[in-house]
Amino acid sequence: MIEETLLEAGDKMDKAVEVAKEDFASIRTGRATPGLYNKVIVEYYGTPTPLQQLASFAVPDARTILVTPYDKTALRDIERALSDSEVGANPSNDATSSGSPFRS
Repeated sequence: MIEETLLEAGDKMDKAVEVAKEDFASIRTGRATPGLYNKVIVEYYGTPTPLQQLASFAVPDARTILVTPYDKTALRDIERALSDSEVGANPSNDATSSGSPFRS
């Protein structure tokens, strides 16, 4: 019984640590980090889809995140989701990717 309680408590603690890591990744530090996009959901072919499943991310400088979709037809949907999100991004695209400069 004690071992069962310890295992259950350990699982709950592990989950709490994972949630804390996700929350820390989304903290705004004045630098652009891909973790800011963890909770952005894109309406992709009528299905709400996490942005991480639709695109790759690059950080060319401290104030810009470059989002490159795997499917180029999703670019407009990704831009719309970024504009509507609470991330504070101002997306602009070059027909193949979307750059998002951030305010500090």
